[in-house]
Amino acid sequence: MGTGPAGQVGHPGPDDGFVFDSKAECGRYHELKILERIREISDLQVHVQFPIEVNGQRICVYEADFVYQRDGKRIVEDVKGAPLTALYRIKKKLVKSCLGIDILEIR
Repeated sequence: MGTGPAGQVGHPGPDDGFVFDSKAECGRYHELKILERIREISDLQVHVQFPIEVNGQRICVYEADFVYQRDGKRIVEDVKGAPLTALYRIKKKLVKSCLGIDILEIR
């Protein structure tokens, strides 16, 4: 097992080699794999990074838990269990402002 942010113990995914920051994130991965198998979603990606730049300068990188296609739309998803950190709230606003992406939060 790996270590995630703030010293959380990571949880490996089923045979895919991913390390998740929480049991909730790992459980959501299982759910999304089922949805992909029954073709409700497609193109499931895990831990996709989105660089945030302002005026040509990199400010930070937001890493989404999951990105997939549903009904022809790209969904960017983040699994949240604990209270939202100030850093996450800022990154969420930057992703919306700079990239035009709404993050779907799963609790």
